[in-house]
Amino acid sequence: MKWTSYEKEIAADDFFYVRSCIRQTFFPGAENVLLNILRERLKLTVVEDARHTSCTGIGYHTDIVPLETIMTVVARQMALMTESGFKNLLVSCVTSFGIYNEVLHLWDDHPELETKVREHLWRATRREFVKPANVAHASDVIYKYRREIAQMAQYKLVNAQTGEPLKGVDHIGCHYAKIFPVKGIGGAEFPRVLSDVVTEFGASSVDYPERRHCCGFGFRQYILKETRGYSVSNSKIKFESMAPYQPDFIVANCPGCAMFLDRWQYTLSEMEGKTYDAAGRGIPVLSHEELAGLVLGYDPWEIGLQMHQVQPESLLEKMGVVFDPGGKFRTRGGRQLPRPQEPDILLV
Repeated sequence: MKWTSYEKEIAADDFFYVRSCIRQTFFPGAENVLLNILRERLKLTVVEDARHTSCTGIGYHTDIVPLETIMTVVARQMALMTESGFKNLLVSCVTSFGIYNEVLHLWDDHPELETKVREHLWRATRREFVKPANVAHASDVIYKYRREIAQMAQYKLVNAQTGEPLKGVDHIGCHYAKIFPVKGIGGAEFPRVLSDVVTEFGASSVDYPERRHCCGFGFRQYILKETRGYSVSNSKIKFESMAPYQPDFIVANCPGCAMFLDRWQYTLSEMEGKTYDAAGRGIPVLSHEELAGLVLGYDPWEIGLQMHQVQPESLLEKMGVVFDPGGKFRTRGGRQLPRPQEPDILLV
């Protein structure tokens, strides 16, 4: 099969942006740096609407939100896009990305559902919508403009002391690559949306046995406390598989994946008294937005890297990033915030 069958069309400009509810909760600086990169560095037109809401994807996948309800919520988001005069939908969360594509796919196969949802939307909001011409995930746009970002980069994913490429692990969200493989770059078998960014920014991409294994989020197994062990055990399988390759960082395009690969490292260190790096500091986990911001020279504390459980200093030091250690827990106004309690095992 030719590689062209694994490619996808990504709009070049003029995006209506829909945020992620969980990315704003876990890593609130990530979306801000993405929008700044797109608008200020790449000079793209990206609009938002303050009336936008969650897609309710987690509720849908845990059987709380009915199908017709989530389709009507999605239709409302598309109505906001239509009212803005834009037709390219830019999605922050991979679960939302999967939801939008699932709804559009259902409407294509069952037009009677689309008719019913249009009626629901009109009765509830007096709104109408035009379906998007292009649906892209935020990591798609970083991928599309990876060379332009690399040309503007202040730092590379290279060891500043040795000149050797750093080793990066990419983790692709299941809802990006596995629900509708044709909607992701490279499909489910050869997803390159992150690995090509990693190599373009100077690092080498690490292949390891459990590279495509689930991060462990899985909604049901985490949200129910009784089955949360399934979540952490999935992440442990991945960490144990990548550890022999000694990666310098992990990059993920799903906010849930980034959170779990970050915070389960802390959990496992407390449970088992070990970390998955040689220095005991853990393997830093970044989103695609944070990674792009870091190579472009954004202040690591301005983009919120101190919000991570595995702290980023080991990666910053290897890259030669200049940063202020004292600014880590200061507000923009200069007020010093209380220092978080340190873990027992994981070094910070």
